Amino acid sequence: MSGEEGGNLFRTKNNMLNGTVILKVKERLNKLDSRDMDNIEDWQIIEAVNKGQIEWVRRQLAPLNPQRQGDEQSRRRVDDLQVLLETVSLPFIDRETFYESALPVDYLAFKRVDMAAISECCAKPQPFKVWLAEEVNVTQLLRDSERKPSWDWTETFVTLAGNKTKVFKDDFTATSIDLTYYRVPRKMQVVGSADPYTLAISTVESILEFKEDIMELIISEACAIIAGDIENMPQSQRNEKDADRGN
Repeated sequence: MSGEEGGNLFRTKNNMLNGTVILKVKERLNKLDSRDMDNIEDWQIIEAVNKGQIEWVRRQLAPLNPQRQGDEQSRRRVDDLQVLLETVSLPFIDRETFYESALPVDYLAFKRVDMAAISECCAKPQPFKVWLAEEVNVTQLLRDSERKPSWDWTETFVTLAGNKTKVFKDDFTATSIDLTYYRVPRKMQVVGSADPYTLAISTVESILEFKEDIMELIISEACAIIAGDIENMPQSQRNEKDADRGN
């Protein structure tokens, strides 16, 4: 199959335009065929949409079943959130008992760490299983013969503290440490509108990156936020219900 033929198998994703997002928010807030909410500024809508997408993402990451991670409770959630998954190689510093790395600036939530390491007996890097542990349990884990870092079991643990990862070590030397994480969603920005974060007039146009069906849920989130801010409880509750029903 030629590259041109193969390319026809893939559909280009169409992101919702900022103008459409603003129009839909105003349409949801206004009573039918009225102009009740036309005094809401575009920058207020932008701020609510950006806040709404963070709230929506965090809710998807929260587990309903304690035995499973929230982002993997269904195939739909995996599909909805995959756009935010990133994997990066972390530069690390040897701190004697652990390898320390700074988290990426756009870090939102942990997914996993992968590490490869060598030892005196093996110059070929071996992949390690790295599991997330609580910082409060580090001393206990390092004393536990079955859970401490081990070359024999090619297993260790990582903790998060101070916007850094700490991958604990023993008689092995790390050759690479990779972090897979959920990043902060890209913010909506509209040229000519006030940027709600800098208060300057934006010179950049940046649209949200979610699929249109997710954008409809985020719009409902934004409408619920705005309606709550202006104490329109019926509108707030209706839009909250719309956002939750689509999850």
